[in-house]
Formats: sequence, structure tokens, C-alpha cells
Amino acid sequence: MAKVDIKPLADRVLVEPVAAETTTASGIIIPDSAKEKPQKGVVVAVGPGTKDEPLTVKVGDTVLYGKYSGTELKLEGTDYLMMRESDILAIV
Repeated sequence: MAKVDIKPLADRVLVEPVAAETTTASGIIIPDSAKEKPQKGVVVAVGPGTKDEPLTVKVGDTVLYGKYSGTELKLEGTDYLMMRESDILAIV
């Protein structure tokens, strides 16, 4: 997890997705075309929250999020997702 020079606004969170599995539990190699989008990631940056609801996640938390949550962006060659805290399903 690298230091990122971006500060999300309000209740938004910047998440770095964990790499998708390349093999199954039985050892079968999964090709790139069959890999599913990861639904797990590490929180890299958080916004200040709203005045009514402070954020519950913090930098370094591993989180689960919805399959189609967030907006994909690429910073300095690394893929990230920017999403609202409400899109996060759980802290692992």
C-alpha cells in the first residue's frame, strides 16, 4: 500500500482492490478472460465524513464491497476504486 496524494471528499473512500485469484483451490489456472472482478480491497484514503455521520472505516482496513461499486481510476500506474462508504459491505 503506497502513500497517495489524493484526499477524498465527504463520505468517499479510496480503495486499492486486492489482485484476483489466478488459480483455484484445486490448482486449476484461471485465464484473464474468466477472472471475476475482485470484491475485496484495502482502504488507502478516506474523506472527513459528513456532519451527520462520521466515517467508520480507516486507512489500512480490508473491506468487502459490491461487485459494481465505485468508480475506477488509475493513479501512477495503480488501479483504485473511489466509492461512498455506504457501498462498503463489511470490514474484514
